[in-house]
Amino acid sequence: MTTRRDLLAGLGATPLLAMPRLARAQGGYPARAVTIVVPFPPGGGTDVLARILAQNLQESWRQSVVVENRGGGAGRIGLQQVQRAQPDGHTLLVTSTGGIMGLAGAGGDAAFGVRDHLTPVSLIAAPAYVIAMHPGVGAKTVGELVALAKQRPGHFTFGSSGTGAASHLAAELFCSMAGIEMLHVPYRGTGPALTDLIAGRIHLMFAPPQTVSAAVAANQVVNLAVTSERASALLPGVPPASSTGLPGYAAVGWFGLFAPKGLPAPIASKIAADAAAALSTQATKDRLATLGAEPEPLTPDAFTAYIDADIAKWQRVVRERNITLE
Repeated sequence: MTTRRDLLAGLGATPLLAMPRLARAQGGYPARAVTIVVPFPPGGGTDVLARILAQNLQESWRQSVVVENRGGGAGRIGLQQVQRAQPDGHTLLVTSTGGIMGLAGAGGDAAFGVRDHLTPVSLIAAPAYVIAMHPGVGAKTVGELVALAKQRPGHFTFGSSGTGAASHLAAELFCSMAGIEMLHVPYRGTGPALTDLIAGRIHLMFAPPQTVSAAVAANQVVNLAVTSERASALLPGVPPASSTGLPGYAAVGWFGLFAPKGLPAPIASKIAADAAAALSTQATKDRLATLGAEPEPLTPDAFTAYIDADIAKWQRVVRERNITLE
């Protein structure tokens, strides 16, 4: 499976070392207020990350940076607003894996290319999920869970924040690689799913770690594994699924910064450099850590390659698992 590390190595990436010179070369940007569109309602992870970034960019640019929530249509309304905007860098978009997956669709014979639709500017963060399990399941490792699921096909259930959401696709990839079948139970958000997990009405969730942390602390839920390729410094003691029973498994839900298609490369590079600087401060790292995330800025080219490879992976999962995207 292609990982973010592999992609960067393939690009010869030292992602943002050359950016400051480009940033200075585009000193006239921004010329006025900048709007960052979030295609989801306030309060979610995408919105929180966008507001952290906006605050830092406003201080750096000495221009107003406003976050505008345009929810609806599973993220399509806000995304289309950005696609219609002038590609001058004064309208930006912060969205997630699910938002771009909705744009890409299930996929057909032609490969998806994100630059046919938007200008990727920079990755913001790519937080892993945890495999959160009800203690009654009894598994101590991913290998034990897989063995139990093979003994009882279709018995185990997993909740998600909705069909086609990253939390759903992460679980479907897990089932596909493990050769098991579990029943998907979609919810309207992670909150209702967690309520049912605690009550034992479902067995598992692939969830953002901060959403289940209180339940884990209360011994109502067990963090069986993390879904990143490597252990997370933010989740000490929680091993990667790949090291405890499912080699090669990795699934993260990333968040990124975009602009309309056709944004000039020097402006994209300046925004990426300024975003990287904003994300590198200790205060920002501390705020991201509360969301279970670490800053992972990339150059526009590296981010483009990362998106196209990641979407191709999820399109394969959708086709192989016969998932209908909402």
